[in-house]
Amino acid sequence: MLRSVGFLLVLYLFWLLLSGIFTPFLLLAGLGSALAVFLLARRMDLIDHEGFPIHLGWVACISYWPWLTKEIVKSAWDVSKRILDPRLPISPTLVEFVPSQKSDLGLVIHANSITLTPGTIAIEVEPGRFLVHALSAEGAAGLAGSEMDRRCAALESQE
Repeated sequence: MLRSVGFLLVLYLFWLLLSGIFTPFLLLAGLGSALAVFLLARRMDLIDHEGFPIHLGWVACISYWPWLTKEIVKSAWDVSKRILDPRLPISPTLVEFVPSQKSDLGLVIHANSITLTPGTIAIEVEPGRFLVHALSAEGAAGLAGSEMDRRCAALESQE
């Protein structure tokens, strides 16, 4: 029940954020739209612990997103330097490692975080195995047992 109410509330708040107009008619239209999407998603059985992960700890999420943003900026800076300075090595590398996440949601969060970080892409994701392409050997070396792996595992442990 809490998951359903939370899902409906998030849909409505997202609609309000995108609309930005708060006349009575549009507030009701937004509520009707959110309710229609909610009923459709519920009929399709999409409101589960993976489709709407309200169970993740807010403290862990609030600390994870700024950290990931910082890592994205650092990686973007590194990739930009490698592109602009021909003396810096670009050595494409494939690395395979075992992630510490156990659930599908934890694996998806980790794989998406890797792919969001410039210079790395998660190519294959399976339980117990990641195959990642990195732009440099240094980027590849920092994947196994990384801070990202630890933080994603901390997010997953909040389930």
